[in-house]
Amino acid sequence: MPLLALDTSSDACSAAVLTSEACFTAFELTPRAHTQLILPMVESVLKQAHLELAQLDAIAFGRGPGAFTGVRIATGVAQGLALAANTLVLPISTLAALAQQAYQQLQAEKILVALDARMGEVYWGVFQVLAGQVQLQAEEQVLTPNAIDLPKDSGWIAVGNGWSAYPELAERASDLVTATYADWLPSAEFIAQLAWQDYQAGLAIPAEQAQPIYLRNKIAQTTQERLALKAS
Repeated sequence: MPLLALDTSSDACSAAVLTSEACFTAFELTPRAHTQLILPMVESVLKQAHLELAQLDAIAFGRGPGAFTGVRIATGVAQGLALAANTLVLPISTLAALAQQAYQQLQAEKILVALDARMGEVYWGVFQVLAGQVQLQAEEQVLTPNAIDLPKDSGWIAVGNGWSAYPELAERASDLVTATYADWLPSAEFIAQLAWQDYQAGLAIPAEQAQPIYLRNKIAQTTQERLALKAS
């Protein structure tokens, strides 16, 4: 079952190889250095697993949402490697990867994921664990903190840097959330776990069909919008 995963959607850069025996990982906080580091990371985890690229069953990548440039890098690298290895790809949600981390490391079953989307917004996802698998509730969204429709019940775990970037969101959810992990960023280790589930479900696709998911069409604010946000 060897499967390679990679992610460059945030300030973190990571790669992982999942086999039937172990998961070999590399993870670094490397803002603006993803293009220089991701391929050496891939080479490193393959070496740790004693594998060649051609031996992989599939290649997974963080398809977003996240930084526009980072998501494009991950998509392009995964496509290039998959074409070279003549294998399939598995696009995996970066929000779901954070929920998977909360499930694996904290045994959390109700997870609110918020990643800083800049421009006064967060990438938002509500996840619950059903039958041992992390499941998205409703849909992934990009919203201002005050526009988020929070759950009505309590007992949620909050993960992702959106919680620290926008304290007003944490304040709104204070009665619902039992613990917050605001320093977490997506990691290829947990993308690999979700990708293996998708691979078993027959969801792998040809490399040329891989697409990044942005959630937002607009990349930058105008000067007027930035000033209005500061004044609010």
